[in-house]
Amino acid sequence: MHAENRDLRAGRPRAGQRGTHIDLERYVPAYLTWTANKLSRGASGFYLRHFGVGIEVWRCLVLLAVDGACSAHQVSRVIGMDKASVSRCFKSMQQGGLIRIALDQNDGRARIAVLTEKGRSLHDAIRGVALERERALLKVLTDEEAKSLLSLLQRVHENLPHVEEATERFLSAREPKSRPGRGGTERGRRDG
Repeated sequence: MHAENRDLRAGRPRAGQRGTHIDLERYVPAYLTWTANKLSRGASGFYLRHFGVGIEVWRCLVLLAVDGACSAHQVSRVIGMDKASVSRCFKSMQQGGLIRIALDQNDGRARIAVLTEKGRSLHDAIRGVALERERALLKVLTDEEAKSLLSLLQRVHENLPHVEEATERFLSAREPKSRPGRGGTERGRRDG
């Protein structure tokens, strides 16, 4: 285990303790979460100090630069951000002159965000830093390993809907049909 994670051993159940635990040294979601959290926190701090925007704005800038125009719903679906967070992000980006909001030509009710020249310039300024961060992250891998990692991450990402389905099946098979206080009984539904 890496030095910065050694303190995890202290959290393990001792011999004789009841129950089971997750071995964090071998639990893939933990490493994905830790890596994503640390990358995001580092990038957000750097981008705030040097460019005046955080990681959420950067993520929206990237998607808008790629797609040209997006609704909050589209950004939420692609990036995985909460739609309300995307809407707040769009509002601050609009106030900062980074985007303009327009009506979708295909759906007159939908509002879409489009990068302004200022937004495109900011994207272009941050892009080099983001790519350098990626290069630094992957420098411990060979080119072939980096390609394999990307391919594996893409496959895992594409599998996420199946993870949600499996979670629902798992919980449905194990939860009692009526649980007091959880809305499963008549009284629980009335009181809860």
